[in-house]
Amino acid sequence: MKALLVKLLRSGEYVSGEAISSDLNVSRTAIWKQIKALKEQGYTIESTTNKGYRLLHSPDTVRAHDIIGRVSTDSFGKTVFAYDSVESTQPLAHQVATNKGDEGTLIVANEQTQGRGRLGRKWLVGEGQTISMSLILRPTIPIAQTPQLTLVAAVAVVRAIEKVTGIDCEIKWPNDLLVKGKKLVGILTEMAADPDQLHYVIVGMGINCQQSVADFHEDVKGIATSIYQETGKTVHRATLIAEVMNEFEWLYRCYQEEGFRVIKPLWEARSISLHKKIHARTAKQVITGYASGLTDEGQLCITDLNGTTHLIHSGDIELDTTS
Repeated sequence: MKALLVKLLRSGEYVSGEAISSDLNVSRTAIWKQIKALKEQGYTIESTTNKGYRLLHSPDTVRAHDIIGRVSTDSFGKTVFAYDSVESTQPLAHQVATNKGDEGTLIVANEQTQGRGRLGRKWLVGEGQTISMSLILRPTIPIAQTPQLTLVAAVAVVRAIEKVTGIDCEIKWPNDLLVKGKKLVGILTEMAADPDQLHYVIVGMGINCQQSVADFHEDVKGIATSIYQETGKTVHRATLIAEVMNEFEWLYRCYQEEGFRVIKPLWEARSISLHKKIHARTAKQVITGYASGLTDEGQLCITDLNGTTHLIHSGDIELDTTS
């Protein structure tokens, strides 16, 4: 009910108690109790006789009703498991998915103490400073195509950040979003499958939001940034999460219906590495050459210095700064 109240009050205009009662099919007493609960959680709601209720301020919290009350999706972000502090949202998402959690279920935390990125790298975040979330997907695609979902997620997050904050991000293949060369977002995609059947995919997304330079560890101060550092303003995290869900759902539906080719130009338009000299590190080798684009299957095309073309399914890349 709190989520429905947030949705009704989000316009900032007065909404009468009668209208709320009719829309939610609950008593005025029930409404008053929920309004009181929202106020205790930091919402500023004005009550005026003959006018009703008006939302003046929403706290920067990531409770389930904060998010559900802001999404405009069919399923993404409509079921939310929200936590104050967890080691990582990824294993929690795996637990929910294993227990037949629906596609679009979101696990989110206000603090993540043992987060990780690709190749086991740590992703540690402070309380209230970032967005740490994992989304459950159940796509009907071959197992070999699951890396494409990282690229779909990257486009969704870029578009959401642009809409909410005005920041222009660039995508560093396959899973980082950068601003002026510094990391703003990391994406981690994991799956559960049998040899011949994909069961589910978990897309983990970490967005640096409110950190100042001093909040970053010495090891990453020079290579990480946040929305606050780039804009001088804090971002309302639930609003940004909801916009990621909105963008992700329609892109995912397009991807499911038409394949990666519809996502490809959106990804390439925001890529930082295309037509530049890069070093690509795969499990077997390091390739130095020029990235020319993506295939329709989401592989990165690299032409090495001998003119040989390589298709990279997964790995890490870095720009060559010597030339």
